[in-house]
Amino acid sequence: MKIANEYGNVTTIRENTDFSVKQITDICNNIGPRKPGSPEELESQKFMEKDLAPISDKTEIEDFTLHRQGFMGFIPFTVCMGIGATFINWFLSPIAAFIMCILAFVPLILEFLMYKEFDDFLFPKQTSHNLIATKAPKGETKQRIVMVGHSDSQFEWPINLLLGGLKAKLLVEVPAVVGLVITTIFSLICIFVGKGGAARDIESAKGFFLALFIVGCVFAPFEFSFIFFQSWTKSVPGASDNLSGCYVGIGALKALREAGIDMEQTEIRVICSGSEEAGLRGAKAYARAHEKELKDIPTVCIGLDTFRDLEYMAVYDRDLSGTLQHDWGAKYLIKNAAANCGYDLKFESIYIGACDAAAFEQQGIPSTGFAAMDPAPADYYHTRNDNPENLRPEAIEAAIEIMVEACCMYDKEGLPKKD
Repeated sequence: MKIANEYGNVTTIRENTDFSVKQITDICNNIGPRKPGSPEELESQKFMEKDLAPISDKTEIEDFTLHRQGFMGFIPFTVCMGIGATFINWFLSPIAAFIMCILAFVPLILEFLMYKEFDDFLFPKQTSHNLIATKAPKGETKQRIVMVGHSDSQFEWPINLLLGGLKAKLLVEVPAVVGLVITTIFSLICIFVGKGGAARDIESAKGFFLALFIVGCVFAPFEFSFIFFQSWTKSVPGASDNLSGCYVGIGALKALREAGIDMEQTEIRVICSGSEEAGLRGAKAYARAHEKELKDIPTVCIGLDTFRDLEYMAVYDRDLSGTLQHDWGAKYLIKNAAANCGYDLKFESIYIGACDAAAFEQQGIPSTGFAAMDPAPADYYHTRNDNPENLRPEAIEAAIEIMVEACCMYDKEGLPKKD
């Protein structure tokens, strides 16, 4: 694709794709994995700031405080509560077992599924950063588009590395959650039938309760395996997830600048957030700190997260483990821009997890997510295989093209409106 303005300046999306792949490779090879709130995360942002400075009016790096292990640090506690409840229910008290199950579920739901900062205070503090680049329009600033991707990379998920994303989900993750659910129901039944007595002492339907206890024991190893769900020290290269998202934003801004295309009334803001993999902490910190500014003029946010699997490229309709509805106009801005570029994108949902757009949507900023990733999840997801050799430039190229079109459409027409 070529883009041009009335002065005849042209640039190719392919050139900016090649540039993006080169820069991603340099970061992975020379800086390395970038766990949330690490010096490497900041070093990568300083690297990207050098790419953003010539094509924007202002760049800045803001710091914020986080507790990076809060997001997944509950896992050992949840595992102990879940497995312990199976045996407490059989030998001692279903009431105590039921309470243990609830305690197991609370951080799992609030931290891992809802991204609440529920147990963060229990873990050490770190300092993380957000990189922000701003490009003003040539006229009065009347609206703003924010493109946000995250610069950090996740701690490795060894089970995904060993089994692959889909097999890990079906053979380990789902059975572990099912086991906890069974134990919870088992305890609740025993409370009512046995009037608080241990399950082994309930004479009526004793065979039934024994069978449930055995089933709980069968699922216990799956629950125990969650202890090894995530490495606590080793993070991954994060080439696709999510340096690709950062460089889709950078590449789109660079393509516009090289073509001599200035927005008439739209400020473009590119954010390379920190600590997304620790529960959207960077995007949350930025959206909270800049809420008034973001709402002073109409603003739309596009969360750019992982561009590798072109066949799965989609606009995200729902986010935050399926609990958050994204803005209608923001979704159709990307869908319509993609259609203009020859792509028929589907609306998809993030049923487990979230992208940075969710943090902005929660603050009342019209937002949507945009990605190209196998939702199975892919075999490279949160493993050492997410390296530069595993990049697919065609997905990055398509995303840059679509974001260039989206910026131009938004500048001319604003957000699409329902009829």
